[in-house]
Amino acid sequence: MHQNPFIFLLFTLLIYPLPSLATADYLIGVGSYDSTGPAAGVNMMGYANLDQSTAGIHFRLRARAFIVAESLDGPRFAFVNLDAGMASQLVTIKVLERLSKRFGKLYNEDNVAISGTHTHAGPGGYLQYVVYSVTSLGFIPQSFDAIVTAIEMSILQAHQTLKSGSIFINTGDLDNAGVNRSPSAYLFNPLDERDRYPRDVDTLMTLLKFVDGESGRSIGAFTWFATHGTSMSKDNKLISGDNKGAAARFFEDWFTSSSTNTTSFNAQDNIGVLIEKAETIKATGGQPCGPTSSQGFKVRRNDGGSRFVGAFCQSNVGDVSPNVLGAFCTDTGLPCDFNHSSCNGNDQLCVGRGPGYPDEVKSTKIIGERQFQKAAELFTSAKEQLTGKVDYRHVYLNFTNIEVKLAGNRTAKTCPAALGPGFAAGTTDGPGAFGFQQGDKKINEFWKRVRDFLKKPSDYQVNCQKPKPVLLSTGEMFFPYAWAPAIVPIQIMRIGKLVILSAASTLYGPHTLSAYIQEFNKLAESMAKGRKIVDKGPSPPDLSSFQLKLLPDPSGDSPPPGVKFGDMKHDVSIPKSGFFHKGDKPSAVFWSPNPRYDLLTEGTYAVVEVLQGKRWIPAYDDDDFSLSFKWNVENDSSYGLASLEWEVPDSVSNGVYRFGHFGSSKNTIVSTTQYFTGASSAFAVS
Repeated sequence: MHQNPFIFLLFTLLIYPLPSLATADYLIGVGSYDSTGPAAGVNMMGYANLDQSTAGIHFRLRARAFIVAESLDGPRFAFVNLDAGMASQLVTIKVLERLSKRFGKLYNEDNVAISGTHTHAGPGGYLQYVVYSVTSLGFIPQSFDAIVTAIEMSILQAHQTLKSGSIFINTGDLDNAGVNRSPSAYLFNPLDERDRYPRDVDTLMTLLKFVDGESGRSIGAFTWFATHGTSMSKDNKLISGDNKGAAARFFEDWFTSSSTNTTSFNAQDNIGVLIEKAETIKATGGQPCGPTSSQGFKVRRNDGGSRFVGAFCQSNVGDVSPNVLGAFCTDTGLPCDFNHSSCNGNDQLCVGRGPGYPDEVKSTKIIGERQFQKAAELFTSAKEQLTGKVDYRHVYLNFTNIEVKLAGNRTAKTCPAALGPGFAAGTTDGPGAFGFQQGDKKINEFWKRVRDFLKKPSDYQVNCQKPKPVLLSTGEMFFPYAWAPAIVPIQIMRIGKLVILSAASTLYGPHTLSAYIQEFNKLAESMAKGRKIVDKGPSPPDLSSFQLKLLPDPSGDSPPPGVKFGDMKHDVSIPKSGFFHKGDKPSAVFWSPNPRYDLLTEGTYAVVEVLQGKRWIPAYDDDDFSLSFKWNVENDSSYGLASLEWEVPDSVSNGVYRFGHFGSSKNTIVSTTQYFTGASSAFAVS
C-alpha cells in the first residue's frame, strides 16, 4: 500500500506534537466502553414508533468519558458522552451508587455529567418515567444495565489513566451538516432576535483536544455540534450510533490507524491465486466456544483505556435536522407545505431527505464524515490552550412551579409537564401517526376524549400551558407511577474559559426557557463569586422498584433437526467473476438464536476475517460501519437466522476473506447459556 508522504508527516505530528508547544496544567483521563443493548425485539428510543424494534446491529454504541482535575486533591469533574437517545435520571442514580462504592465521594451528583448523543437508533426501556417507556412495553433491565455498566466503566478507565496533561480548544463553523426542520416556526421569533444570528441553526463546532503532558501524545478529543441523530429513519431496525456515532468511529480509526483494514494482506498475490486459495476453504459449521471468545475477534480491543477516544457530543440541537436536502412529499416528490410540514393535510407523507437519499445508511455516513472532517481540521489546528480553574455547580429544581421574573417587573410560573399536539405531529425526521400537523392549535373532540380518559388536565394546567393546547398532562399523571419528571437537574461545569451547561426540556410551559436562564444565572453567579451551593434542592425519586416490565424474555431457541447453531443457512454466493470488487456486498446467513441471551459486550456477533499466511485475522467486526449484523429480518422460518452483510470498503486490501458469527443460546431445562461460533466459506476480494 502506497503512502502519501505529506499525510504520513501530518499524522506523525498529530500523534507526537512538539513538547514545547504545551505545558501540563491539569490531570486528564479518557475512557470508552461498549453500551450496546439488546439487538432483537426491543423498541428503539427516539421516534416513539411501536413498529421500530431492534433486529440487529449497524454498528455498536459506546459511552465515552473524560475527567479533568486541577490536581490530585483539587476539584475535578467527569463528563460522559453516551450513544443513546438521552440521559436518564435513573441511570444517573445507579451510576452514582456504583461510583460511590468504588471512590467514596470523589465522583458525585455535583461533578458527574451524562449527556446523550440523541441517536434514535438505540434500544429503549432505560428511563424511569412512563411516557418514555410506553412504546418499549415498560422497563428493559438489559438495556438499562448495559448503559449503566458502560458509563461506570468509561469513568473508571478515565480515572485509572489520569495523568498530567494539557487541553486545547478550537472552534469553527460546519455549514452542511444541519438545517432547520421547522423554518416557519423560527420566523415567529422577533426580528431583532433573528437579526443576531446569520442562520436559523447554530453551525458552530467546539473541540477539546487532550494531550499527555509527558509524551506529548494526544489521548482524545471531544466535540460539540448541533444536529439530530435522525439520519437513520423511523423504519430502521438496526442499532446504530447514527451520524455522531459514525463520526466518532471515523475519527478514532483515522487517528489510531490500527485497524487491519489499513494493512496490506496478500498484496503480492494476483487475483487468480486468491480465487484458488478461497475455493479450498469451506464453511466450518457451528462449534462451541466460550463466553468471551468473540472479544478475541474484535478489531479494536478495549485495552483498559489506553486507546484514543474521539467523542461527538450533542449541543443545542433544537430543530436542527441532518436531513439537509429538505422535506418532500413521498407521493408527489414536491416540497412539503411550509407552515405545517404536511402534504395535502397528511403529515405522514412529509419526510426529510438526507444527503445520501434514498439510502439512509449513506446519509448517516455522509453527515458523520462531515462532522469528522471538521473535527479533524480543528484538531490539527488547535493552538489555544485552556488554563484556569476547574469548577462545577449543580442543583435539583422542582420545575413544575418555579417563579420566574420577567421584564417589566412581571412574574410568572412554570407548569407541570405537558405534551401538546406538536409532539403527536412529530417532525419531518419522523412524522407522527396520530393525524396531527405541526402548528396545530386545537385538539379535535376524539383526541380530547382519549386524553380525558387517561387524565383530564386541570383548569390550572390548561391555563398555565397556554398557548400550547394540552394533549397529555403528563405532569399530572401518576398511574401506575409518574409519567414525567417534576424534579430536574441543572449543572454547570467549567475548565478555564470553557463552560458546559447541562439541561434541555420544553415540557414546563411557555416560561420554561426563562426559568432555565434565571436558574443558570444563579449558578453562574455562585461560580463567579466562589460561593458554594447551600440548598441543593429536592432529590429526584428512584422509581426502580415500581417499573413495569411487560416485554417477555426469550423462551429458548432450537435449530432445525440435524442443524447446529453456527451452521450455514445460505453460504456466500460467489459472483461469476470469481471474486468481489470494492463496493460489492457479499453476505452470508447462519442459523442463530435470539441475540438477547448475551449482549457480547466488548465482543462481536459478526466478523470479517482475512487470511494472512495460515492464520485468520479479524479485519472488520460489528463495530465497523461497513459490516452489519441482522437477526430474523424477513425470516419466514420459525427458526432464528443471522444475516451478515459487508459492503467492501474502498480501502480494503486484496485478499481471501470469510464471515464469522458468534452467538449464544439458552437451555431452558437447566437454564444455562451456551456459546457457539461458525465461519462461512472463503471468498476473494480485489
